[in-house]
Amino acid sequence: MENTERLRVFELYSGIGGMHYALKESLVPAEVVAAVDVNTTANLIYKHNFPTTQLLPKTIEGMTLQDFDRLNFDMILMSPPCQPFTRIGLQGDVADPRTKSFLYILDLLPRLSKRPRFILLENVKGFESSAARDALLQTLRECDYSFQEFLISPTSLGIPNSRLRYFLIAKRAPETFSFPVSTEIIEGFPMSESTDGLSVPYDHPTSSASEREKTIMFKLETEEDLERKRKQNSQESVRRLLDFLQEEEEDMEPYLLPPKTLLRYALVMDIVQPSSRRSVCFTKGYGHYVEGTGSVLQSCMDVDLETVFKNLDQLSEEDKLKQLLRLKLRYFTPREISRLMGFPDHFTFPKHISFKQQYRVLGNSLNVHVVSHLIRLMLSK
Repeated sequence: MENTERLRVFELYSGIGGMHYALKESLVPAEVVAAVDVNTTANLIYKHNFPTTQLLPKTIEGMTLQDFDRLNFDMILMSPPCQPFTRIGLQGDVADPRTKSFLYILDLLPRLSKRPRFILLENVKGFESSAARDALLQTLRECDYSFQEFLISPTSLGIPNSRLRYFLIAKRAPETFSFPVSTEIIEGFPMSESTDGLSVPYDHPTSSASEREKTIMFKLETEEDLERKRKQNSQESVRRLLDFLQEEEEDMEPYLLPPKTLLRYALVMDIVQPSSRRSVCFTKGYGHYVEGTGSVLQSCMDVDLETVFKNLDQLSEEDKLKQLLRLKLRYFTPREISRLMGFPDHFTFPKHISFKQQYRVLGNSLNVHVVSHLIRLMLSK
């Protein structure tokens, strides 16, 4: 790590403060001189956890070049809106109005009186094939930055949660990186940068449409689906989910899946157990929608999952529900999800923030541990 003075950091699209927590975890001598976000709920949560940080509740394009210059920052941390690039969205890219603020930043960067020494950006997988990314790389080259792109999932750090994301770290010349820079996007961390030498590849869903036509075992899963999950659960470099769960004496009744949800979505839910070393990405719809928004936890381990699902489709609705209720399936709590995403336990929500809002802002956030590693990597020589 460089011996350096305290770095002045500008946090753009600050959300609930994931970048700020990552900066703290990295132990880099730095302070967030300002954070900016337009989301009212996220800003309330940010202010609740970082009451002394200057938080600007406005659009980025509402800030002038002079406003940027006045902050005199050394580092930008940013996570621009991902909706224009997500695979399940419309992929409007630079034509999407939500990309406007990001293009504004790229327009300002060459004109700043003092360009930042370091830049870190996070976005969804899909950003790497966008015109917005092309514009970013072109601007960085014109402004004399060296940079490296990554695709990283928290599984690379032994965390049992798939959240594959695009990252870019950039350093202004003449500073250079501590590892060989590649024009290719690196999957995972450079070997020396993973915890205890871990370099777990991110999770590739292996079952294609043609494979899905093969033998269905149970729960609408193919042999390939089950084999992939078995493989993930046998990855001993990844921790078990039980390390992240709340104490059993906590009241979990509010998190149990209601009968209507069980009957409607049982066959498409991703079910994990406390001993599992995997869970699927939690999205902003978690707790509200079931399919594709995150895993649910089997909290009664005296019941065999496969036995419950084996002949489920042949049962009456009443008997089907009896079977499913035996598993005591529940949602992960916001605290458990925030732990999987690397937020410390002293991160809390203001009392009036509903569960739905908590899940929503967590689904829009990032993995703190991954970003913390990247900050250290960006500043190391």
